[in-house]
Amino acid sequence: MTGSIPIRVVDEEDPSSSDSSAGAASANDLARMMRPGPLQLSALPPLSLYIHVPWCLKKCPYCDFNSHARAEGGELPERRYVDALLSDLDAALPLIWGRTIQTIFIGGGTPSLFSPAAIDRLLSEVRARVRLVPDCEITLEANPGTFERDRFRGFRAAGVTRLSIGVQSFDDRHLEALGRVHDGRQARAAIEEASSSFDTFNIDLMYALPGQDLADLEQDLAQALATPPPHLSIYHLTIEPNTFFAKYPPALPEDDLAYQMLDRIAEATGAAGMARYEVSAFARAGHRCVHNLNYWQFGDYLGIGAGAHSKISFAHRVVRQVRYKEPNRYMEKAELSAAVAQSTEVRRSELAFEFMLNALRLKEGFRFTDFVERTGLSINAIASPLSEAEAKGLLARDLSGAWPTDKGFDFLSDLQELFLGD
Repeated sequence: MTGSIPIRVVDEEDPSSSDSSAGAASANDLARMMRPGPLQLSALPPLSLYIHVPWCLKKCPYCDFNSHARAEGGELPERRYVDALLSDLDAALPLIWGRTIQTIFIGGGTPSLFSPAAIDRLLSEVRARVRLVPDCEITLEANPGTFERDRFRGFRAAGVTRLSIGVQSFDDRHLEALGRVHDGRQARAAIEEASSSFDTFNIDLMYALPGQDLADLEQDLAQALATPPPHLSIYHLTIEPNTFFAKYPPALPEDDLAYQMLDRIAEATGAAGMARYEVSAFARAGHRCVHNLNYWQFGDYLGIGAGAHSKISFAHRVVRQVRYKEPNRYMEKAELSAAVAQSTEVRRSELAFEFMLNALRLKEGFRFTDFVERTGLSINAIASPLSEAEAKGLLARDLSGAWPTDKGFDFLSDLQELFLGD
């Protein structure tokens, strides 16, 4: 992380890193985190729990997440991995002692490859260790083609309250180009199953796909909105470094066509009664993703699992952590209560940008009191870029907060960069 202050860094590839010294360093880290420091936070933000399951049936060519293809015909180490997650959580408990978990998100990878029994055991053991808010939102990511009929009901019975289905497209041509393991028929079946099993669920779609035109997008939108879904996340396909597509880039639609697609998405979702509350998220009333809102509002999150990231606030500092990425190494380390590969303190000078990078993704923006409370900074720290953004028509504000304008949403990167600082 650029400009961060290292607390403890363990080289993930260094076999000489001692397990016992890593464990001892964790104790020292905790003492250091609790000492007086550069910030004075008046209150700690809401806390979420993210649980990473890193396996997929195969790696998609556009994906830069920490995901690993399951060996063909091989079984996943469900029991050992859940044991590792729980050991990881046990080791992290001192960092969040006394705090209540607002939401849980089980992401991947493809968590729906795990059995409902494994998810049931995981959630039961989590409840035994931490306090959850009543009616805690518990989301599980699922992909079409990775479940049998009634499997979603099994996840619901295990305590999952919300499903997020990685459809991406209903068009078999585009699904093949994206390297997806399902077809359009399986996507529709997954949505039908989710609709009958869950009160709320999300559909993930992508646009600006190789060979996609406006008529293709219209077809995908019509299929997605036919259910109708409570929540829809729609992402522009981007070419990320260190992916197959980065090495062998496909021909994507021109920018002008991509902007037309986004305009059509906004029109169609609005006509279907879905409000755009975040740059990529549309929801019916009462169905916003509370977990993601906590990210965007600069809340805290404890991440457990291979490669999981955490952001945890203390009275005098904000700390980020990363777990070991490779699944087997993660399990080995977690079993020794040493799953954290890197722990860094966010510099005071970077907190304003980190807050704004998230908060400006929200249509409603942010309250000034939340900025002060969650960064420990005065609102004067962002007074100049706020004025510049307002003068450029990218942002509007009143006495209590600020929010991106329609132009600011269209040029979000330009808006966010104003807060980068020197």
